[in-house]
Amino acid sequence: MEHNSFGYWVWFLFIGGVIGWVAGLITRGRGFGILGDIVIGIVGAMFGGWIADVLGLSIASSFGMFLMAVLGAVILVGLTRLVIRQA
Repeated sequence: MEHNSFGYWVWFLFIGGVIGWVAGLITRGRGFGILGDIVIGIVGAMFGGWIADVLGLSIASSFGMFLMAVLGAVILVGLTRLVIRQA
C-alpha cells in the first residue's frame, strides 16, 4: 500500500487507535478516548521503535512490532503520569 493513499492513512490511524486503547486498558483499565488513543498509540509506537533500536532488537514479525508499540505506549503513559504528578 502506498504511503500517499487514503487507505494507508486510515489503517495508520486505526492501528494507532488500537495500540493506544490497549495501552489504556493496561495502565488505566479503559482507553483515553478516540483521539487520545490515536495520539498515544502513534507516539508510543515511535517510542517503542526507538527503544528497540537502542537495545539493538530486530523485530521481524507484525505481532512483535505490535507488542513493541504497545510497550512503548505503556511506558509513554507511565512517564507522562510521572511528570504530571511532579508538576
